[in-house]
Amino acid sequence: MKEIPIIQAIPGALKKKPESGQPLGFGKIFTDYLFLLDYQKGKGWINARIEPYRPIPMDPAALVLHYGQEVFEGLKAYRWPNGEIYLFRPRKNFERMNRSAKRLCIPELDVEFVLEATKQLIRLEKDWVPSMPGSSLYIRPNLIANEAALGVQVSDQYLFYVMLGPVGAYYPQGFSPTQIYVSEKYIRAARGGLGEAKTLANYAHSLLAQEEAHEEGYNQVLWLDAIERKYVEEVGTSNILFYIGDELVTPPLGGTILPGITRDSVLHLARSWEMKVSERMISLDEVLRALETGKLKEAFASGTAAVISPVGKLNYKGRVHLINEGKVGPLAQKLYDNIVGIQYGKIKDPFGWMDKVC
Repeated sequence: MKEIPIIQAIPGALKKKPESGQPLGFGKIFTDYLFLLDYQKGKGWINARIEPYRPIPMDPAALVLHYGQEVFEGLKAYRWPNGEIYLFRPRKNFERMNRSAKRLCIPELDVEFVLEATKQLIRLEKDWVPSMPGSSLYIRPNLIANEAALGVQVSDQYLFYVMLGPVGAYYPQGFSPTQIYVSEKYIRAARGGLGEAKTLANYAHSLLAQEEAHEEGYNQVLWLDAIERKYVEEVGTSNILFYIGDELVTPPLGGTILPGITRDSVLHLARSWEMKVSERMISLDEVLRALETGKLKEAFASGTAAVISPVGKLNYKGRVHLINEGKVGPLAQKLYDNIVGIQYGKIKDPFGWMDKVC
């Protein structure tokens, strides 16, 4: 692949990088450059370039603003102790992006091309990759319909871009148990809908329930199925797992939940440890019965942003249930330590998950 043209930023316009030890938060700081790629019907994907970070010009009639043709991804770059920079299973992200794109009638990307373009962008911005423990460079690929037209239709024009930003812990409390609120009033997705696509509609759809949960003092929402309102699906923006007896259980990928890459990594690790792993429908009643009988040892969520989020408290129908006495469980801790250890180059990578950038 040829080097992608770079439009250099004016030196005086470059941003001041965070100082060592400065709190980074999540999604608040962005680097100096973007990767951009255009699509035009009849021409395909064209005009790859790296440009200074800036607002993106958009016509008020751009189809994404009216009819929501958009998909995105989230992944991270990690600085190892030797200074090298690696990505964690990045092809999985771009493959999933293509599946989301197909669901939204958006043309698919060349996975190898956009992965290499992302690496070139990171190499340019390598000094932005933090080295503080628990920090990383967050990578947000986004794909939007930017044809100017009104009327519900498939766009003939798209913009793909990749933005970067250094981040710390996703949750302010760090790796400690979260509190989740079971939503009975709202649903996240139904079969045949957009549940398995990583698209803006899913996240906008979840905001009201999330705000109501926050008002009650809870971090996230636990979603139930849309038909019977009894089977567990996802928690917030993450996949959910339960450790019941000797079995690690997570809801199956049936079209209503996001096929999480961290979820897949958790299942790979658990199976490699010869644990019993089940991807099956699990009702909230089963979870609560297991809790009452002492069989539910742990519950935790998995996702790119926080990796593993132990669940310490569950609110259902106004009743509060403590899980593992509100503490981090040993399995969640082991999974977190192993995944993070692999990501940061501190533990051997037996699965070939890490992809070197520079």
